Order: sequence, then C-alpha cells, then structure tokens
Amino acid sequence: MEMARYYFSRKYYNAPMPHAIFFYDGFAIHGTNELARLGGPASHGCVRLHPAHAAALFALVQRNGPRNTRIEIN
Repeated sequence: MEMARYYFSRKYYNAPMPHAIFFYDGFAIHGTNELARLGGPASHGCVRLHPAHAAALFALVQRNGPRNTRIEIN
C-alpha cells in the first residue's frame, strides 16, 4: 500500500487526488474537491471522499501503519 499526501493523476489530466491511499493496481481512496460529484462515477474505480474525511482516514492509516491496515471493497 502506498500513500501520498499530494498526488495528481497522470491518467486523468493531472486531477488532484489529495490524501491518496493506493490499495490495488492504481486504485486509491482519496479526497476530491468535486463535492457535487460524490456518490456518482467519475474515475476508473477510485473511491472519492470529502477532503476532510480523506485527511482523517489518511492520518489514521499513517498513525497505525499501512501494514496494519486492510482495505476491503465488497
């Protein structure tokens, strides 16, 4: 698992992906400033969160360690 506080998508026109937690083959959980688009499709499969929620999750994973974190999508 890789983490980046500031990341910009190479695939989607340098779209900002703040507080990105990459969990599988380029897929990430990250914040977005496009709040009106939350809850709908907008990328290749990333999980987008409100920026405050992404920052909180990032801090939690950072504090507990990526090796002690499991991301499961059902």
